[in-house]
Amino acid sequence: MKKKTIAVIPGDGIGREVMPEALRVLDAVAELHGGLKFDYTEFPWSCEYYLEKGEMMPKDGLDALSQSDAVFLGAVGNPKLVPDHISLWGLLLTIRRGFEQVINVRPAKQMKGIDSPLANPRDFDLIVVRENSEGEYSEVGGRMHSGDDEIAIQNNVFTKKGTKRAMEYAFELSRKRNSFLTSATKSNGIVHSMPFWDEVFQETALQYPDVKTDSQHIDALASFFVTKPHTFDVIVASNLFGDILTDVGAGIMGSIGIAPAANININGKYPSMFEPVHGSAPDIEGKGIANPIGQIWTGKMMLDHFGEDEIAQVMLDAVEDVLQEGIKTGDIGGKATTKEVTDAIVKNIQKRS
Repeated sequence: MKKKTIAVIPGDGIGREVMPEALRVLDAVAELHGGLKFDYTEFPWSCEYYLEKGEMMPKDGLDALSQSDAVFLGAVGNPKLVPDHISLWGLLLTIRRGFEQVINVRPAKQMKGIDSPLANPRDFDLIVVRENSEGEYSEVGGRMHSGDDEIAIQNNVFTKKGTKRAMEYAFELSRKRNSFLTSATKSNGIVHSMPFWDEVFQETALQYPDVKTDSQHIDALASFFVTKPHTFDVIVASNLFGDILTDVGAGIMGSIGIAPAANININGKYPSMFEPVHGSAPDIEGKGIANPIGQIWTGKMMLDHFGEDEIAQVMLDAVEDVLQEGIKTGDIGGKATTKEVTDAIVKNIQKRS
């Protein structure tokens, strides 16, 4: 029997509510598989942990996580307790950068059983590959002076190595899908980094003559996500552009509560991390109405990463079957609780045995 060790970090807010539901679904598909077992180790790192310990995670936190095959994260943040820049940089971003998770992957598709806010979504099914380690989210910069003379400088850092590996990952993914890759740029307004991005994209494209390519300015691309998302397959984008596009992707699906994400380590040195796109949503914490699908779909991406494509698809098929039965939470037009949605998904999976 294959065993996968999973480091579980429920985190804050609804992360602590949707995480156990996703684990139930993972255990159900593992039982269906028969030859797979998950070994979970839970870590209590959160904003409440910070208030008690003065840190989002202990100094040896990365060492502890490195013993796992993957990190499964719920949600991080509670600005009423800890400022976001402390909670995110102290946990989520520390893991991403410490484990060299240089690629972020986020799919968006018209889910069966969910009404997209688009009048004619036309079965869109796309994936955004986001450079996850540098770009607009670099730490280079600073502030100086005070009063009206105060200055804040934030430097975007684009290396050829970091840019090219994101593009190569996107090209390889395109080959497994429809061999069409779109680059998100803004070279008509950002005069140094984006022409550089375009040049690396054109250079990398020469390695993949079988993949059709296109380049779109980010403002137009964001508009096209709303007006014609069905025309896209894989999109490669910088850190900031990818972050924004994927929230648009969640929006056209119908709710940010269903959107998944993967932070991928591509050199095999460290585990990858899987997290839903939604935040901790403290406004609905404890009400039992949080949508578990984002966390469950994220678990499906983790299975894909392990090479368990068959049972990963079973998870997503079960989710869509349940949605088509009308069993869904309030954010997507239903009345079911978090637990009721998960109960239905687990039951659907068990019927397939």
